[in-house]
Amino acid sequence: MKRLLAILTAAVTTALTLSACGPDRDGTLGPAPTGAPPSQATAAPPPASQPTPPPSPGGSASLGTPSASTPPAARTVTVQVWLTRAGTIVPTRRVRPHTVATSRLALAELVAGPTRAEVAAGMTNAVSPGTSFTIAGISGGVATVSFPPAFYTGGRTVARLRQAQVVYTLTQFPSVSRVALQSAGAPVAAPVRRSDYADLLALIVVSDPVVGQRVSSPVTVAGTANVFEATVSLRLLDASGREIATRFTTATCGSGCRGSWSLSVPYRLARAQRGTVQVYEVSAEDGSSQHVVDVPVTLSAAP
Repeated sequence: MKRLLAILTAAVTTALTLSACGPDRDGTLGPAPTGAPPSQATAAPPPASQPTPPPSPGGSASLGTPSASTPPAARTVTVQVWLTRAGTIVPTRRVRPHTVATSRLALAELVAGPTRAEVAAGMTNAVSPGTSFTIAGISGGVATVSFPPAFYTGGRTVARLRQAQVVYTLTQFPSVSRVALQSAGAPVAAPVRRSDYADLLALIVVSDPVVGQRVSSPVTVAGTANVFEATVSLRLLDASGREIATRFTTATCGSGCRGSWSLSVPYRLARAQRGTVQVYEVSAEDGSSQHVVDVPVTLSAAP
């Protein structure tokens, strides 16, 4: 009897011991520990409120070994360049490798002149190719630029066109509102702004799209205008000259003042091809198209 009692006692003790070592099945985690923090060997990750330090450049966060890096995508910058056409100034754009010297880049592109496509569209340049310039600095919204004396020769009309091109090209940047023109480092006149050359703008100016641009449906067309009752008309022509879309819109001002305008024009086209964005004013007298601006583009297919 004593032997049986001893065996039963040992079995109960073993069962209790195994139960204490087994997993907790009641779903509770018990009270938070209040003792000393665990050793470095078993330390838990830092709390979410304490950000993990970033990995070292070019390495792995966990292994600390170099890893192959992907070259960053090429960065570009887009600048507006004002050229000439039929005695007026007109905008176009250039996309070039990124630089912080955007004012210098814009003037360099102005001096370089129009592309072949722009020449074919009637765009020219009053600024002679290779004209040198020096940007002395930009301070208080005034960009100081020096050109050689030849820049100011050729008569008042040509000289004003050149100056207008420079002023409109530089004042596209928020940091520049006026331009101080110099001749070989000597001031030519007081700083000037866009309004001083507003008379050299065509009655309809198209700033988007630009000559040679590839567009897709719906194409966004925008610009400024000073037309009768502020009404600006537009049509899209395919490679054969067939009209594939037409729209009209109202500028923010017109009939004696210049306003901005923009519209989105959807079209359908079976295949990509050359085309023309044509913007014009409808004559109040006979309904004819006047002050026509043709912008040659590439039209993407739009089934």
